[in-house]
Amino acid sequence: MGHRDGHGFVQRDDGEADIYLPPNEMRAVLHKDRVKARIVRTDRRGRPEGRVVEIIERPEQPIIGRLLHEGGIWLVAPEDKRYGQDVLIPKGATGAAKTGQVVVVQLTEPPALFGQPVGRVTEVLGEIDDPGMEIEIAVRKYGVPHEFSEACLAEAKALPDKVRPADKRNRVDLTDVPLVTIDGEDARDFDDAVYCEPTKIGRGRSAKNGWRLLVAIADVSAYVKTGSPIDIDAYDRATSVYFPRRVIPMLPEKLSNGLCSLNPEVERLCMVCDMVVTGAGEIEAYQFYPAVMFSHARFTYTEVAAILANTRGPEAMRRQERVQDLLNLHDVYRALLSQREKRGAVDFETTETQIVCDDAGRIEKIVPRIRNDAHRLIEEAMLAANVCSADFIAQGKHPGLYRVHEGPTPEKKEILRNYLKAMAVGMSISDEPHPSEFQAIAQATKERPDAQQIHTMLLRSMQQAIYTPINSGHFGLAYEAYTHFTSPIRRYPDLLVHRVIKAILGNTKYQLPVLPTPGEAHAKLAKRLASRVKAPVARQAKPAAPHSKEVQAWEAAGLHCSANERRADEASRDVEAWLKCKYMREHLGEEYGGVVTAVTTFGIFVTLDAMYVEGLVHITELGGEYFKFDEARQELRGERTGIRYAIGSRVRVQVSRVDLDGRKIDFRLVREGEELAARAMKDKGVAPPSGVPAKASDKKRQSRSKARDARPTSPIQALTSAVKKAAGKMKNKRSNKGPRG
Repeated sequence: MGHRDGHGFVQRDDGEADIYLPPNEMRAVLHKDRVKARIVRTDRRGRPEGRVVEIIERPEQPIIGRLLHEGGIWLVAPEDKRYGQDVLIPKGATGAAKTGQVVVVQLTEPPALFGQPVGRVTEVLGEIDDPGMEIEIAVRKYGVPHEFSEACLAEAKALPDKVRPADKRNRVDLTDVPLVTIDGEDARDFDDAVYCEPTKIGRGRSAKNGWRLLVAIADVSAYVKTGSPIDIDAYDRATSVYFPRRVIPMLPEKLSNGLCSLNPEVERLCMVCDMVVTGAGEIEAYQFYPAVMFSHARFTYTEVAAILANTRGPEAMRRQERVQDLLNLHDVYRALLSQREKRGAVDFETTETQIVCDDAGRIEKIVPRIRNDAHRLIEEAMLAANVCSADFIAQGKHPGLYRVHEGPTPEKKEILRNYLKAMAVGMSISDEPHPSEFQAIAQATKERPDAQQIHTMLLRSMQQAIYTPINSGHFGLAYEAYTHFTSPIRRYPDLLVHRVIKAILGNTKYQLPVLPTPGEAHAKLAKRLASRVKAPVARQAKPAAPHSKEVQAWEAAGLHCSANERRADEASRDVEAWLKCKYMREHLGEEYGGVVTAVTTFGIFVTLDAMYVEGLVHITELGGEYFKFDEARQELRGERTGIRYAIGSRVRVQVSRVDLDGRKIDFRLVREGEELAARAMKDKGVAPPSGVPAKASDKKRQSRSKARDARPTSPIQALTSAVKKAAGKMKNKRSNKGPRG
């Protein structure tokens, strides 16, 4: 892994600590090379430093950058600064590219100890300020497949435009059931529909009230056959990638927005999870079956929330025939929610943001996504269907992919315990924590002024979820088994789950196809993921014997899907960071209020209230004193003033610098930071620095203000004053002694 400052790291396959490579060791290697390295020493903090012994593998990864012409030499400056060297371009290898344009370069000569890499231009992307350029860069930078193969497009083109009579055979006819879709205003594909009605559970006088909940999911597996060209492309992508104003879909548009999208008032093939839910929110029974449905309405979250809030309002009047169905959905949601609370599932409220762009692709504003009861209603219905699908696969004893989320690692548990103790929370977690312990801490601290800081630390202590055939449960949701069934249009694991469920229903077995080996970018991510997230699963599951070839194939598929999910997230974050940097360049010098969202040894990260943009206040911008990082409290503390900056601290900052290439925004503290320092120093009995206005409420303080201001308060002021005083004394001595003889 290269670093923009010239050094690098070897990320070990065994998951042990990264090995530091000094700049001279990075001359002959590139970011993403696979190498063999030897540890030659450890630094003062015990971190290993090494040297490269051998380059094992050099990926065919294109480099994206801007073409420059300097001193008669053509070169490309990589957009990804982890590639620490410019690429030389021979005179005849620039193609049609012009100076300043963004290009894709293929290396023809690797770097050497005393020579730069050489390459040729293979593609011209355009000017750096062209609309959508940030997405074109990201898909190539992260190796996101963005063009379907000709075979895939040809197969998609040959598919029918609508459901044919032959397609309905051996399916339950649900066209008379008023299933509806509920999505965001900007949604283009609809892969889930819901319906709920009251029902009696049991017979006679002992019968209890409950609900019948139907979750219908687009039947992608009916059209995407195992090993077909569409399937191969879908597996390669593994997920749709979402950018502001653009989506790179997993499936061709004819499927994702047509045949497999549950559009209103058209027949569609679907897989149904038909559940009976008790009044206490428990799933009493369920069944899966293929069906044909007819969406009776396309709702938005905003519309449903308005109807639930006022059943006599204008939105409800327009949808009178569906109001009772929505009320039934809301009732079953509340029952499911009560069961969620009973399980002790983790449920932290976090703020998600949405970037609103204009037609030119520039950010107009960044707004929070407001979650309402309609969002939560759909979420609980999807969770219920996913739990049933995991149980169905487990009961059928068929291999498949579970969505596994493990509890915190021993290291993270220790950090969290120390933090909770340092913050005097009065609660902690056990050696084998249950999610209810996390939820209890969140509930007990929600009224504290530092609640956001505590909740952030609780979230950071957890691991990332992965796809694996070895079921270890879902820690955050407090489920013994969980999988993904509800989004086969945009997630390949869901498509595999559908195929497994169909195999169990048909008393057959689904065999994973022999799919092409994933590309280099996929393999790198998979290897990284294998070392970091696969090992804990294996440790916890403790298999008695090596896994069969069948299970190993499912493990490989899960690893591939997990790695590509990370890749999609990284590409999306990269584009968002680019857009935010371009947006903040127009606000240089402006001041905003914000909250500290992360604390490190080198500074604090602040998220602006109005913009929802994060930037760094470097430790050198915090004041003229030494700051010590307290790992237990996750805060920086000034040694002289005692001022503390922790997650959740409120500050006022000025936008001081924007680095578009590095996707970094720098802030500096303004006057409010000085006022915080003054208050901290007062608490310690130390005089505040000059220039901080004293409050007029205390006359005695006002009378002493001049004396305090005259007193040196910073190391530089103290040194200057001491030098002046010493010089004055020397002058007086000399004048008293007279001329030296």
